Amino acid sequence: KVTLTTVPFSLVGVALAIFLGFRNNASYDRYWEARKLWGKLLIDARNAARQYVSFVPGDARPFVQGLAAYVHAVRHQLRQSDNQPDLQRLLPPAVLAQVVDRRTPALQIMMWLADQLRQRRESGELTPILAAELDRSLSGLNDAFGGCERIAYTPLPFTYSVILHRTVYLYCLMLPFGLLDSIGFMTPLMVAFVAYTFFAIEALSDEIEEPFGTMPNDLALDAMSLNIEVHVLEMLGDRNLPAPMEPKDYLLT
Repeated sequence: KVTLTTVPFSLVGVALAIFLGFRNNASYDRYWEARKLWGKLLIDARNAARQYVSFVPGDARPFVQGLAAYVHAVRHQLRQSDNQPDLQRLLPPAVLAQVVDRRTPALQIMMWLADQLRQRRESGELTPILAAELDRSLSGLNDAFGGCERIAYTPLPFTYSVILHRTVYLYCLMLPFGLLDSIGFMTPLMVAFVAYTFFAIEALSDEIEEPFGTMPNDLALDAMSLNIEVHVLEMLGDRNLPAPMEPKDYLLT
């Protein structure tokens, strides 16, 4: 047999736990910041819809539906998914034709919303103060989108994850040789417990590192986008609204 003492494993184990905790905290910071940014999307979308419906005369539906379309476009761009079904039911055909072939459809929708404000301002239907308040809400939506892009396009360093992953494997592989003389037949049980703990922490970091994905533990962007759409359309007095999405059942594997 290969005889080792527990001293090097104690030293390496403490350092490894610190690095795993650091990576887990970094991943959770990304997850929580992403959730706050989507909360900002909800708040600014509701503010813009409320201000437009309350103070701008005429039909507010194109503008309000444009806000909902903007949120869906942000979700699809972050996930690199097909945005056609959502945009087709919310945008006028003329606007849809200008948006579909663009690299950033969300920004094109934002420009269209801003152009509506400009037209209302030039026609005298919107006072300068209200126009500035509405533009501030649109700027908040754009700021939240920019923050989401920063998270989506700047992952944690790959080399850091690889080194940590390999170190965990080597540590768990060598651990039985350090515990055999001290705990005997309980070695497999203790090694399995330590390995499960380390691997579980590492897997948790991988799960929440990219919060805009489609894994079970990622942000429920579909439900949040639909929630924002329902909120702004209710301000128009709509009754026939999409049903809320059912919550998912999460399993610990």
